[in-house]
Amino acid sequence: MAVLPILTYPDPRLKQVSRPVERVDDAVRAFIADLEETMRAGPAAVGIAAPQVGRLLRIVIVDVSGARRANPDHHGRMVLVNPEIVEWEGLAVGREGCLSVPEYTGNVVRAERITVRALDERGEPREWRCTGYEARAVQHEVDHLDGILFLDRLVSRRTDLFRRRGR
Repeated sequence: MAVLPILTYPDPRLKQVSRPVERVDDAVRAFIADLEETMRAGPAAVGIAAPQVGRLLRIVIVDVSGARRANPDHHGRMVLVNPEIVEWEGLAVGREGCLSVPEYTGNVVRAERITVRALDERGEPREWRCTGYEARAVQHEVDHLDGILFLDRLVSRRTDLFRRRGR
């Protein structure tokens, strides 16, 4: 396993659309292990997407279990291959940050509850119902697969983008 370099804004690769994974095989699983190690090595990250390390594949990892904002009914570690958000309900504004935009956080409107379908790391089809902070994290990471950063979804660039403290 390896910690991979994280692309940062304004790297143009972050704006590209990722391609679906055709088969979950040992090479994909090895990449998932590297992606997870990279996420865990970062500063309090709850998710990471393959494009953030320069691989334009539809793979994300989300794990909000260590976050104080996580709902008690979260799913823990989720590996989502070719994720698709198939249902969403409610809207809420919340603060987001990103490993690829390390200097800033911002207020973004997201669905409060979602259903996401994806393959797991064994290549098995799964469905997860996510709420609250976990739903926000999944939506944020899935956006990366379509070349969308939280900066693109700010409520207002003038009033809802904040420089991180201590930077």
